[in-house]
Amino acid sequence: MFLELLLVFILSFLGTGALNILFRFLGKRGYMGNLYEPVRGGTPRAIGIVPFILISLFLPAGYNNLVLVMGLCALVDDVIGRRRIANLPIEIGQLARGIGMLCVIGLGYPLMGISSILVALLIQPMNIADMQPGSAASVVIIMSFFTILATLIIGVEPVAQIPAYYVPLLTLVTCIAYAPLDFSGKIMMGEVGNHTFAIALGIGYYILGGFVGTLILFIVTTALIAYIRRDNLSRFLVNKLHINNPTFGDLFMDVLTGGGLGDLFRKILLGERQQEVTDNLLISLGFRRLLYNPYSPNLERVVEKDVRTKPADLRRLN
Repeated sequence: MFLELLLVFILSFLGTGALNILFRFLGKRGYMGNLYEPVRGGTPRAIGIVPFILISLFLPAGYNNLVLVMGLCALVDDVIGRRRIANLPIEIGQLARGIGMLCVIGLGYPLMGISSILVALLIQPMNIADMQPGSAASVVIIMSFFTILATLIIGVEPVAQIPAYYVPLLTLVTCIAYAPLDFSGKIMMGEVGNHTFAIALGIGYYILGGFVGTLILFIVTTALIAYIRRDNLSRFLVNKLHINNPTFGDLFMDVLTGGGLGDLFRKILLGERQQEVTDNLLISLGFRRLLYNPYSPNLERVVEKDVRTKPADLRRLN
């Protein structure tokens, strides 16, 4: 097993470096499209395809299908980007992600029961984590290490004749080998990478503690992402959403429910309604962010303005 993990480390390290060189070569010549971002002078995106392939190959049978189907759907998101479907209020990438999550739940239910829902939902927080260099990799490394440690302390029984710590150890080894270029801001995981690690982490959580363990570690992971990205998230909430003096609860809810899918669900559930939140307890728990409906024409009556908000950053409120 340990020789196998050493092979994974070597392949992840060399594969990440090689794909970075290839994507840069093609990207500078205009052949990579959405997979070569014009940030930091040009940055290859979706280098997480290397961890995706390795984790799909080396996970135990059955569990690997969850990563495989989600990674393929995420790759569609990476390649196509934010193109809309005709005049519908949904992007092709969002649709692909949603289909992948439903497939994870369907394929994962015979293996994990309702825990498969939490595993699929872990994709959203990890997607938010991947919005700055090294943040998603940090979360994967910290949570994988914690899961391995907890598995050894508790003495969890082997799964399919494989030690219970194998899945988080595989996740950790793959991420450590991938991470150096990500920490330096030279590459991006892309959706395929952060979705892969989200599913792998979720499987490790389930093996550790079943539904309760998955739920607890889901919450811990979301809180860790909110903490790691607290500065950027706070600026976003102030300048873009006009949520003044955001609490940690607001940051947590942004990680948990932010993004296009979260806004789509708010539109479905709230329509054009915008609920004003004034209770101090609910504010501390993040309900201002949870109930923030960008589709409401009444935002200007309930959002708080902040002197730090620049006019150029203001969201259209009509």
